[in-house]
Amino acid sequence: MELAKAYNPKETEEKIYQLWLKSGFFNPNNLPKGNGKPYTIMMAPPNITGSLHMGHALENTLADILIRYHRMRGYKTLFLPGIDHAGIAAQNVVEKELRKEGISRFDLGREKFIERIWQWKEKYGNIILEQLKKLGISSDWSRTRFTMDEKYVKAVETAFKHYYEKGWIYQGKRVVNWCPKCQTSLSDLELEYKEETGKLWHLRYPLKENKERYIVVATTRPETMLGDTAVAVNIKDKRYKDLIGKKAVLPILNREIPIIGDLAVDMSFGTGAVKVTPAHDLTDWEIGLRHNLEVIQVISERGRMTKESVICQGALPSECREKVIEELTKNNLIEKIEDYTHSVPHCYRCNSVIEPIASKQWFLKMGILAKAAIKAVKSKKVKFATKNFEKIYFDWLGNIKDWCISRQIWWGHKIPLEGETDVLDTWFSSALWPFAALGWPEKTDDLKTFYPTNFITSARDIINLWIARMTFSGFEFMGKEPFGNYYGHATVLTREGKRMSKSLGTGIDPLQLIDKYGADATRFGLTWQITGGQDIRFTEDNILMGKKFCNKIWNASRFVLGQINESPAVLTKKDKLTKADEKVFNALNKTIKAVNKNIEKYEFGDATKTLYDFFWHDFCDTYIEESKAQKDEKTQKILICTLLSSLKLLHPFIPFVTEEIYQKLPLENKKECLMVEDWPK
Repeated sequence: MELAKAYNPKETEEKIYQLWLKSGFFNPNNLPKGNGKPYTIMMAPPNITGSLHMGHALENTLADILIRYHRMRGYKTLFLPGIDHAGIAAQNVVEKELRKEGISRFDLGREKFIERIWQWKEKYGNIILEQLKKLGISSDWSRTRFTMDEKYVKAVETAFKHYYEKGWIYQGKRVVNWCPKCQTSLSDLELEYKEETGKLWHLRYPLKENKERYIVVATTRPETMLGDTAVAVNIKDKRYKDLIGKKAVLPILNREIPIIGDLAVDMSFGTGAVKVTPAHDLTDWEIGLRHNLEVIQVISERGRMTKESVICQGALPSECREKVIEELTKNNLIEKIEDYTHSVPHCYRCNSVIEPIASKQWFLKMGILAKAAIKAVKSKKVKFATKNFEKIYFDWLGNIKDWCISRQIWWGHKIPLEGETDVLDTWFSSALWPFAALGWPEKTDDLKTFYPTNFITSARDIINLWIARMTFSGFEFMGKEPFGNYYGHATVLTREGKRMSKSLGTGIDPLQLIDKYGADATRFGLTWQITGGQDIRFTEDNILMGKKFCNKIWNASRFVLGQINESPAVLTKKDKLTKADEKVFNALNKTIKAVNKNIEKYEFGDATKTLYDFFWHDFCDTYIEESKAQKDEKTQKILICTLLSSLKLLHPFIPFVTEEIYQKLPLENKKECLMVEDWPK
């Protein structure tokens, strides 16, 4: 059978993907006999609001390489796909749609609004999965899970009940990260910090016993002083030893407040004396608890100044700041003002500045769970392939606070207690993914067969949001690790080394690359650049190289097929090998060993380079050229044997072109698909 003169991915990829779907081999239950030992990867479920970006493309390509490699080695492979309901993100998207109609979710009411989100989900929610198919991802789509499916809801409710009955879930008031726009609390891990240049004001607080004397406090947020209920200094700070226990007078409001000593105060910040506003700072809240301070909330959940601020009711905090500074200046109560650069937390969904606010929320105690997650990695039950990412994991778990699991939105898993309207943090349900997606709490065949899973990959920015939480959840509910190996993949950056952003026009659409160069070239170009966990500065040069490589494979295959008149016989010991024959076989054997080692160690970039060098140089440049002088039946056997082995080795990385060529090879005992061929030995 002949190959066309040139390889055209647009003509090939859809046809080949349909061949794979028709074969049913993405489903482990349909694999040929001999596929016994399970090998499982759970897809990191993209949000229903998502469309394919470079991070998704890289992450799923790496997982698919491992799945295809293990499938060809005879494993019962399951790559389980899914979609996350993405609480805040999904609610924001649908609210945006409603605004175009001139209405809000409050006009619809909770029930009708949730109906609208379900309608939106049915229309747009699975788009990203269809996009992943274009990349050649070999997931078992028949097992696709959604984190708001009925069975998944049951899993979430079961987990909540388990923690609640153990006394680990409790309701309490504490300062939380509050998004005034999304109108909900957020965990520390859901914030994005941005460097901003502002001011550091040094404010004079007169002493009660002698108003000619002052204690000077430094703050970046003078508007919150209206809620101050103390001034704090470190008890070890000799500068203020004589003032501890005395009182200061809060400027503008003339409220008497105590001067207290507490080890939490950083002596090196500002003057070493700080204003304490328990309602609007977590450290201040904790100081307030230790010293039994009054809590005065001066910023509301709507992001406006409350009546307790007295002079600024209804104003924005920025407007109140101007008024406070004006009053303090008028009374000569500003010691000095410095330029100051600091990290300001923003909502990871809507980009609004976060307001720390004292709020009644639901919390999950983290002490025992964190220890389980730490032990899992230290005992190597969960192995970090990217060792340098362990520090991120241990640092967070070692300094962990109780997890604020309640959110004041409408879309999500409702807290399963009577009269409760809050929903659970999206990551609470995501933490159950490796076993809930396999049917837990029911004792399903899938759960028995495919848990614990073998491998999981993510970018480093969700190690603590997701990887750590899945780890302790696995031990808590299943008594076993959720996955044996974690690989923290690179972040794909712009050529200049900056994070990609669709809003700034610096994002790259993988679908455009697939359309321009083909899925194989895109996969190859991304994988080529992988070096441990180091970030990738993306350029199209590597994708173009991938396209040229696919063409090289195609042209070499055309040549080999052109040398063969019929199905060639198998090479035997009677066939005498030339030095050229021996050389190509030696190179092939070295390549098989190297690629096996690279894949097992998750050295994806090295595997890609090894395969490229062998096929382009050892096979094409050297052996094919030398074969032209040998022209005998034995040489035909070696050409087809080497080509077949090469296609098998290349298949996990560039599946479409290799499958298309395989379908045209004149082989005896040919399999239905290259996808289920035996891995070379």
